[in-house]
Order: sequence, then structure tokens, then C-alpha cells
Amino acid sequence: MDKSLLQEHASDAIRFWERGRIIYNAALVLVVVVHFVAGYPASKNVLSINLGLGLFLLAVVANILYCSAYVVDLFAQSTDFRDTWRRYRWLLLVIGTTFAAVIAHFMSQGAFVTIPPS
Repeated sequence: MDKSLLQEHASDAIRFWERGRIIYNAALVLVVVVHFVAGYPASKNVLSINLGLGLFLLAVVANILYCSAYVVDLFAQSTDFRDTWRRYRWLLLVIGTTFAAVIAHFMSQGAFVTIPPS
């Protein structure tokens, strides 16, 4: 693959996936906020620096994992299936975002679980 073709594919991937990152992060934030609100007011008792740092760490890890889509995208764009891939790569965004949201659901459920008063 020559430099200009790689540059074209990389620019196309960045354009698509960085717009998708907004949707991805919004979905994960929504899951966490819904769990926090659902457990409120008891969930405010678990707020701490450590929880904030843990959520920050998980957000960074989630965004690093999101970058794995670039590997798939650049590979697919270098094949004869480039046009088909570009039409349907939104499915990878939807599936990946859903998968990450499920993980965020379980992590948030564990973070904001409160013990009911006896």
C-alpha cells in the first residue's frame, strides 16, 4: 500500500471512529449515571476519591479498547471489500458500544450497590 492510499484510509478511519467515540462515551456515561440515579440517595454514600479514580481508570481503558477498531478498519479498507466495509462498519460501532455498555452496567452495578438498612 503506498503512502497516499494509507493516508486516505487512515483519514477515513479517523473521521468515522472519532465521531463514533462521542456516541460510545455518551452511552457509557449514560449507563453509569442511570445506575447512580437509580441508587440515589444511597449511591451518594459511596462517592469517594477512590471511586472517582476507578471510574477514570475504567474510562481510559474503555477508550484504549475503542482504538482496537482502527486495526480492524485499516485492515478491512486495504482489501477488495473496502466499499462494503465502509457501508457496514457502523455495525461494529453498535456491537462494540453495546458490549462496552454491558460491561459498564455490571461495573456500575457493583460500584453503586448499597446495603439496605436493617
